[in-house]
Amino acid sequence: MYDKRISRLQEILEARGLAGAILLYSRDVFYYTGTAQPSYFVVLPNDHMLFVRRGFEFARHESGLEAERVVSEDSIETIFNKMFPGVGAGEKVGTELDVLTVAQSGLLSRALGGRELVDISSDILNQRMIKDPEEIESIKRACQAVHAGHLAVVSCLRAGMRELDLAAIVENAQRLAGHEGIFFMRLPDFVMSRGPLASGPNLRHTSGTVYTITGIGLSSAVPAGPSLRIMEPGDLVLVDIPACVEGYHADQSRTYAIGQIPEGALDLFYRFRDVCDFLINSMSPGMTTGEAFALAEDRAIELGLGQAFMGFESQAKAHFVGHGIGLELNEPPLLVRGGNVLLKSGMVLAIEMHVMIPGGLTVKLEDTVHLTHEGVQVLTTSPRELTLVS
Repeated sequence: MYDKRISRLQEILEARGLAGAILLYSRDVFYYTGTAQPSYFVVLPNDHMLFVRRGFEFARHESGLEAERVVSEDSIETIFNKMFPGVGAGEKVGTELDVLTVAQSGLLSRALGGRELVDISSDILNQRMIKDPEEIESIKRACQAVHAGHLAVVSCLRAGMRELDLAAIVENAQRLAGHEGIFFMRLPDFVMSRGPLASGPNLRHTSGTVYTITGIGLSSAVPAGPSLRIMEPGDLVLVDIPACVEGYHADQSRTYAIGQIPEGALDLFYRFRDVCDFLINSMSPGMTTGEAFALAEDRAIELGLGQAFMGFESQAKAHFVGHGIGLELNEPPLLVRGGNVLLKSGMVLAIEMHVMIPGGLTVKLEDTVHLTHEGVQVLTTSPRELTLVS
C-alpha cells in the first residue's frame, strides 16, 4: 500500500521536474509511511527515506516501509547532504508550504543551498482524495464512533441539561468507541472546540470561525461549540461532533427535539432531507463539484426553501454543500458553487447542508458518503431523522 502511494508521488515529482520532496506534516508523513512520529520523509524520483527525529523505536515498529529505509536522524543538514548532495543550483524541491512555518521554511531553504523550495501540497491532497479500501474501513470505524455519540444523545438528552453537559456525554461515548480525541484541519490557528453543538436560539448565532452552524462556545476565546445554556422543552438541538479513528475522520450532523417537535419543523425537515437525498442519489463520477452544488440548490428552490437553504441570520449564504474528508476533517474537493473539480470513484465526502429561517427554525443534516461507480454509499449509520427525545 505504501509503495503504491510513494510510487505515485514519485511520478508527480518527475512530471513536475522536481529533484525531490521533503515532507514534515504528520498527516502526510503518516499517509506515505504509516507512522506519525516526528520525522522528515524525503522522496526522490528513484528513492525514499524516512528520517525519524524522535520516537525512532515507535516509528520502526509502526512504519510500513522496509527497515533499511527508516533511520534515526534529526539533523536536516546531514539529511540533505545524503539525499541532495552538491550545490544543486536551479533544482527545485517540493514541500508543504501551506503548513510550514516561516522558520521551518527558512531552515530547509538554507540547508538546500542553491535549490528552490516549491509547494506540492495540492499534489498530495489530490492524491489523497481517492481513498484506498483500507482507508474506507477506518472511516467506517470512525462512523461507528460517531454513532455511539448519537446513541448517547438519545439516551441522555433532556430539558434542564446544559449544552456543555450534553457535549461531554457525546464526546465520552465517542472516546469509548475508539475516537482518538482529536481532529485535524489543514489550517493555522483553527479553533472549533470539539465540534459544534447548539440549541434553541444558539442555532442562529453563528460565529465567523467556520462557515456553518457553530454554536457560541463557552467564551469569546473559543467562540464555537457548546455553551452553558440550559436547554428547554421544545428546543431543537444540533449535534455536529466529529470523530477520528486510526487517523481517519467521520463527520455527521443530526437534529433533535426535546419533549415536542416545534410546529412546522417536521415539514421543514422532510423537505430539506429531500434535498440531501436528491444530491446523494444524483452524484456520480465525472460530475463537477459545481454541478453537485447546483443540483442541491435547484432542488431546494424547487421545494420552496429559497433563502433559508444554506442561509444564516445575517442573510449571507454558505457557498458549499459538502467537502472531502479523510486524514483531515476538511479536505478537497469542496462542493462549491461554480467548482470545476471532477468527482471521482473512491472519494469520501461529507454532504453538509442546513436550512435556517431568519428568526425561526433551523435544521441541519450531514452524512459521510463514499462515491463509487455503482453509486453513493452512505457510511454514517445514525437515523437520518429529526429525532424526538422525550
